[in-house]
Amino acid sequence: MKAVPTLAAGAFALAALTAGHALAAGATIGMQLEPPVLDPTAGAAAAIDEIVYSNVFEGLVKFGEDGAIHPGLAESWEISDFGLVYTFRLREGVTFHDGTAFDAEDVKFSLDRIAAEESQNAQKALYAAILETAVVDPRTVRVTLNQPTGAFLFNLAWGDAVIVAPESAAENGANPVGTGPFRFSRWLKGDSVEIVRNDGYWGEPAKLDSVTFKFISDPNAAFAAVMAGDIDAFPGFPAPEILDQFAADPRFLVITGSTEGETILSTNNKAGPLSDIRVRAAIAHAIDRQALIDGAMFGYGTPIGAHFAPHHPDYVDLTLQSRHDPEMAKKLLAEAGYESGLTLRLKLPPPSYARRGGEIVAAQLRAVGIETEISNLEWAGWLEEVFKNKDYDLTIVSHTEPFDIGIYARDEYYFNYSSEEFKTTFAMLERTTDPEDRSALTKALQRIIADDYVNAYLFQLARTSVQNAKLMGMWKHSPTQANDMTAAYWE
Repeated sequence: MKAVPTLAAGAFALAALTAGHALAAGATIGMQLEPPVLDPTAGAAAAIDEIVYSNVFEGLVKFGEDGAIHPGLAESWEISDFGLVYTFRLREGVTFHDGTAFDAEDVKFSLDRIAAEESQNAQKALYAAILETAVVDPRTVRVTLNQPTGAFLFNLAWGDAVIVAPESAAENGANPVGTGPFRFSRWLKGDSVEIVRNDGYWGEPAKLDSVTFKFISDPNAAFAAVMAGDIDAFPGFPAPEILDQFAADPRFLVITGSTEGETILSTNNKAGPLSDIRVRAAIAHAIDRQALIDGAMFGYGTPIGAHFAPHHPDYVDLTLQSRHDPEMAKKLLAEAGYESGLTLRLKLPPPSYARRGGEIVAAQLRAVGIETEISNLEWAGWLEEVFKNKDYDLTIVSHTEPFDIGIYARDEYYFNYSSEEFKTTFAMLERTTDPEDRSALTKALQRIIADDYVNAYLFQLARTSVQNAKLMGMWKHSPTQANDMTAAYWE
């Protein structure tokens, strides 16, 4: 029997009154984590895009819910025969939220800013192929690459490539100014961010007057807030064990979709014993993925054997290569000189998949002779200690960016992994435009990191959302890290 929080009868009465506010002009969306800033070009936290992607900021192109690339601020584009020159035709009559006109100069500024030496863009490497961005006229931009890049349009759809204005870019972290259907209203630190409808939007206007993103890290508090009608939708609800209770209540919809979130036991490949592939392989074989999914996620999640989404057509199922085999794990540790065991630091960020999963992983590692010293970090601390300074042995985190296997080609990335074979193969993929060749190279990349046991690959994060049954138009799947509210409405 699943244990769930209980509420007083008065709270349920309140929920009955408030959960059906179908004519409400706004909506309140629950989020587990608060972003450190609100500028997607200046931070790696997924929570940034979850608020501003498509809502406040827009790029030349954007992801649709199906993962396809759609026109954004560029209404059309042409690609030269050799794939080196992209010419974008920009939309007319677009203004930023502060009234500044949008034109080709803003595109040039934004793309040049990514490449600048002082750039804080977390995905700067994705745009390294840009040789020059040139203004042809106010509505036309020509981007020249130094080599063909098959994923260039895909990369431009990331939140890291949104278009910003030189007049406001420096302040976007606290006061974001974009071109989207919502404009920033206020940020109550530690509580919420509010955006309101942009009545001067160039495209289809938002149907909601406002959206408030409310930060609730505690699963019990999240449950209470949804039941009371204080939260209208909670994408990625942090307590999957409660979803059955919501599903049995006609006031709510429980929606299970896919995400791009590869959840991994990330390993510092240069940290002492972890530089030995036998130790990394032992860790991978110590993990019972299904037990982890059942215990931490109550069955929501798909086992993975590499850093790649199972719903992608180029996915290779490599889970057997690192199957749960405690005896194999012990044998590998003994071969590496750790027959008597070892102790590793396990630093965990706030999400429930990490905190709950960390306890289970620690027990599974202990069973093969690996002790862990667990540190629970707040998000800012995790970004500083683990992501930036690489001061860790192990961590659990979900990488929610789409098709992000290219991070393994970055020697400076927090995994501390370096493989000439991977870098060469990924460079070939970047230059390749033929779909069949790209598929073969993508599959080869998955095999390389699985063979190197770079990390222990755990599961693909499911998008488990609960929302008011009368709130329509939200995404079921998460092809990128976003809570796209642009088509949301009350029925």
